[in-house]
Amino acid sequence: MSPDLNRRFRVAVVGATGAVGETMLSILAERDFPVSELVALASERSAGTTVKFGDDDIVVQDLATFDPSGIDIALFSAGSDTSKVYAPKFAAAGAVVIDNSSAFRYDDDVPLVISEVNPEAARARPRGIIANPNCSTMQMLVALAPLHRRARIVRINVSTYQSVSGAGRSAMEELGRQTGDLLNFRGIDPQKFPVQIAFNLIPQIDAFLENGFTREEMKLVWETHKILGDDSILVNPTAVRVPVFYGHSESVAVELRERISVDEARAILADAPGVEVVDERIAGGWPTPVTHASGRDPVFVGRIREDLSHPNGLNLWIVADNIRKGAALNAVQVAELVAGEG
Repeated sequence: MSPDLNRRFRVAVVGATGAVGETMLSILAERDFPVSELVALASERSAGTTVKFGDDDIVVQDLATFDPSGIDIALFSAGSDTSKVYAPKFAAAGAVVIDNSSAFRYDDDVPLVISEVNPEAARARPRGIIANPNCSTMQMLVALAPLHRRARIVRINVSTYQSVSGAGRSAMEELGRQTGDLLNFRGIDPQKFPVQIAFNLIPQIDAFLENGFTREEMKLVWETHKILGDDSILVNPTAVRVPVFYGHSESVAVELRERISVDEARAILADAPGVEVVDERIAGGWPTPVTHASGRDPVFVGRIREDLSHPNGLNLWIVADNIRKGAALNAVQVAELVAGEG
């Protein structure tokens, strides 16, 4: 649903100085969101600095002392602790809050929305809060939901290869610093990650739970069930941190109730909103986080092939910019849904 261009909205971006917040600001401007006033908010230490919104320099205000009265839409990307405290205050003041953290994702009375997958869910928000899914779930379901609508998913086996930007600016700085140190034959001192991340893979993201999976892995289970509205779907995830700055990749094996040929799957995905198919069986005929996803909006899908181990299975390679589509873009797209309600 397109925004109501006859009405303009007072929009707040909470966490405006972070990587996702800055991207939210740029996307709001790029998509010409109908903003009457843009308010940039962050912690006290960032108050007084400026951020870019189109051609304008916006002075950052202190979230702790800001009065949310009159804000129509608030985009939050400042972490779960901040969201738990301030999102209800903005909602109580009349704003629709679109929260990028995990603070409310699993609450029954807070919709969890991907704009291309379940946009209708954004309308039912009794607490005035809409949650943005985790970046890995986001790109996976943008690609899998069209196949689910055609033949219903039974089981998903997914391994994610997640860039360091998903762990914040300090993680990107650590990758850059370690890379420089190693190339200059200097020792390294891991700070953000438990072991070296440069030229390495780390098979743990977030804390371990009692079942042996990490919380990051279980997000793929919980969020798939909620967004697709089907708790019977089996999800078997493994999450790996990789030495890439921007862009998450996923190797997905999906089992369906009915067989879908590779050609039909390509056709379905080619028509799916938010998806770009890059699937030629030649060198370079597949998407990567650097050459395709970084800085771009679509979810890219390639390496589409039949599963040799299951008659109704398909294998896919799914790539997207985790900061852009995985966080900021979807939040703005959900804001457009809200603005289009009239």
